[in-house]
Amino acid sequence: QVQLVESGGGSVQTGGSLRLSCAAFGYTSGIYCMGWFRQAPGKEREGVACIFTSSGATSYTDSAKGRFTISQDNAKNTMYLQMNSLKPEDTAMYYCAADYRPSTCGSGFPTNFNYRGQGTQVTVSS
Repeated sequence: QVQLVESGGGSVQTGGSLRLSCAAFGYTSGIYCMGWFRQAPGKEREGVACIFTSSGATSYTDSAKGRFTISQDNAKNTMYLQMNSLKPEDTAMYYCAADYRPSTCGSGFPTNFNYRGQGTQVTVSS
């Protein structure tokens, strides 16, 4: 089992920045990939970014490219999402996710990952 704990959410104005953190606990050695997805009220879950824990390879959705950066510190079992140039449409609950399965990780859809945290709220005001 893996437990994921997010932190770093908050309220910022348009153009501001936030860095989200996701600490992993438990059986972390087998995690193949981690990622972030978000969900705004009344909207479907949307993948944001993911990272392969071994290679460090990353992928982003179009809305995140050029503004968000996913990274990891394997020594701390922690993943990060640096979010810059935030927009009101980025307002959502952000969730950390992780999975052991190469096939699921290869899909690049963090919304399908097996483990997820409780979420951290990001609010961007205009």
